Amino acid sequence: MSVWPAWEVREDEDATSWFHVRLAFGDGARVDVLAVVAEGCASLEDVRAQPALSLDDLAALGDWIEGPLFEACGIAPEADAEAREAGPRRARPAWPRGMEGRWLVAQEYRAAQEDGVDPVLAVMCATGHSRRKSLRLISQARDAGFLTPRHARR
Repeated sequence: MSVWPAWEVREDEDATSWFHVRLAFGDGARVDVLAVVAEGCASLEDVRAQPALSLDDLAALGDWIEGPLFEACGIAPEADAEAREAGPRRARPAWPRGMEGRWLVAQEYRAAQEDGVDPVLAVMCATGHSRRKSLRLISQARDAGFLTPRHARR
């Protein structure tokens, strides 16, 4: 793994630093990352992998590069190693299944309509599912009677 600085922005005593990170594997696979370090936290801004990463590998990527990235910055990572050993992390809590999940989908859908934004995109963001799966959840909420029918049948 190699880590090298891309650029840094300073404001008063605070600094935000961007780094290029490259993971190269023996089989020719490689992952290039643009990471940001600010206030003791690391964020991934851009990830390019050849071949593409699985979702599990993408979720673990931050853990793979965190140590070398913070070492390159000269700072210590936050002490949450015990939490990592407890099991995988999720970006958002699991979406409830069944009627409760359908009711929540309907709530998200209606709130987005009232705010004048794309309701399907709102459901996608809330659930973390693809557009196709979100449309299926919206359809199930309609079938359960939580949303009005999409088309009036003649």
